[in-house]
Amino acid sequence: MNLKFQYNKISQLQLIKQLGVRQKALPTLKNKESALRVEVKKARDMASELDLKIRDRTDQLDAFMKLWGEFDPDLISVKDVQIKTRKIAGVKTPVLEDISYEIRDFNLFTAPSWYLDGIGLVKELSRLQIEREFFLRKMHILEHVRKKTTQKVNLYEKVQIPAFEEAIVRIKRFLEDEENLSKAAQKILKDRLEELT
Repeated sequence: MNLKFQYNKISQLQLIKQLGVRQKALPTLKNKESALRVEVKKARDMASELDLKIRDRTDQLDAFMKLWGEFDPDLISVKDVQIKTRKIAGVKTPVLEDISYEIRDFNLFTAPSWYLDGIGLVKELSRLQIEREFFLRKMHILEHVRKKTTQKVNLYEKVQIPAFEEAIVRIKRFLEDEENLSKAAQKILKDRLEELT
């Protein structure tokens, strides 16, 4: 990092202040990064678990595929998906609250007897798939923020803090050298004045 500064006390104090800000922020950023990493893993695991449940449920339903040919797909539809947001490590993530379904009227006497069970199965499968999508979305949001946080941690840790420390040391050495030269010049001047008198 190419840090621009002046070789004076004011610049040194400003650099010390900026270094302090970064050093205080670094532990918080590291904690945020690790919390996000844990939440990303939880969301990924939940999405995988829901994938397995969906696969198991569809495998169970394969035995009834001939019956599903009779099922009217327009009979049930998702009416509304209620979402609320929850903050995780300062990041807003979607949370599935409820799903409303719209079931079209049908005649119970003329429809096959398994239609009600079929509607229940469609509800269950759609709920699992919608939940899975929510966990995938949550995972992507948190992963994006985690990457940004990791970049900031690395920027502070590996670039900015060392650059500020080096600049402060350079200013300190410059000011010490300047002070030593000033003292040496005063001593020489004093010695010359003593020789003249």
